Amino acid sequence: MRTTPPQLGSQPALREANSQRIVTAIRHHGALTQVEIAAATGLSQATVSTIVKHLVGQGVVDTRTTVRTGRRAQLVTLAQRSGLAVGVQIGSRSLRVLVGDSGYEGLSERVLPLPRDHRADTTLDRVALLIVDLLEDLGADLSDVVGVGIALPPSRSPGTERLRPVDAADEWHETDVAEVLSRRLGVPVVVEQDATAGAVGELRFGAGRGATDILYVRCSYLVNAGIVLGGRPFRGRRGLSGEVGHVEVDPSGAICTCGSRGCLNTVVGADALTDLLRISRPRITLRDLIALALEGDAGCRQVIADAGAAIGAVVAGLALALDPEKVVVGGELAQTGELLIGPLRDALSRRVPLAGVGGVDVVAGELGSESEVQGLVALAFDAAATGATASAGKEQT
Repeated sequence: MRTTPPQLGSQPALREANSQRIVTAIRHHGALTQVEIAAATGLSQATVSTIVKHLVGQGVVDTRTTVRTGRRAQLVTLAQRSGLAVGVQIGSRSLRVLVGDSGYEGLSERVLPLPRDHRADTTLDRVALLIVDLLEDLGADLSDVVGVGIALPPSRSPGTERLRPVDAADEWHETDVAEVLSRRLGVPVVVEQDATAGAVGELRFGAGRGATDILYVRCSYLVNAGIVLGGRPFRGRRGLSGEVGHVEVDPSGAICTCGSRGCLNTVVGADALTDLLRISRPRITLRDLIALALEGDAGCRQVIADAGAAIGAVVAGLALALDPEKVVVGGELAQTGELLIGPLRDALSRRVPLAGVGGVDVVAGELGSESEVQGLVALAFDAAATGATASAGKEQT
């Protein structure tokens, strides 16, 4: 469907617009009958039938016979391109799953909330069930899946190589996520840090396209960075590269969850930022902070700007060491745009080698909340092509 756009108002333009409406409806709702497509799009059943035939001819959708309310019907699904891969992001408070095809087209996606102290067994059970549900919506099953990429925030305990979600129960420390999920689904699984997955997503499909060396700074409930050098993710010996949230910024500051004092996360983590506003807004959340800043609240805007400056001062050191082409900023805080990115960019520009002609370009991510799961789909296909499936913490670049 990547053709030269027809002239507005023409019959081809109308058909193209209606085709997009149908494809969007299927992508949003999963497999639909033609009657259900008509109801979802507002198009007539005759129009839907004509366009579906056209999309089948283009290889965009597939059809198969099903039975609904006791009658035979044509079920329409998005066409699959030589296998599927699944990207799974387990965050501190939410779970996101994306199913994509080998053309890196997102076919179906779902987001679910998670309790603060979500357990490994119940969360991975939920992941497995959700993947199966999404596949069924597409008219596919686990035999069509070449691999799963799963990302967790990068918190570790001494002596373990296993990634676990920040703020999750201690049970995650001893859970081999790749092994457990692979056993439950019967497909290969690769585990990655969330910022590294985001870096891959932005490099291939977003703001990092055309570059080979980028830093992806993920500003969320905590801060960390993904590094891509020479077009490949750089993870370090133990998968700890990019842990900017644990760089010391205040020698007399609070004790971090890692056990060190004055880490960046103790200054710009979600709890630290919302605590700054407790006097005027005692029940504020990170989501509230972002929304109020965008609405013009002076205090919230100041908190975001100060966070950008603090993050930028740390990222500047990493940028000086690695000399990337771009610094791409993502995560929830990046929703505030230049409120965060402006001070972050200014902090980098104060380092003379990073400023001026040929300096590093600091930009907002283009994929938003999709950066990580899109990167994970790509990494799952990469792993399937090379036969490599392992925790990123055990790999070497």
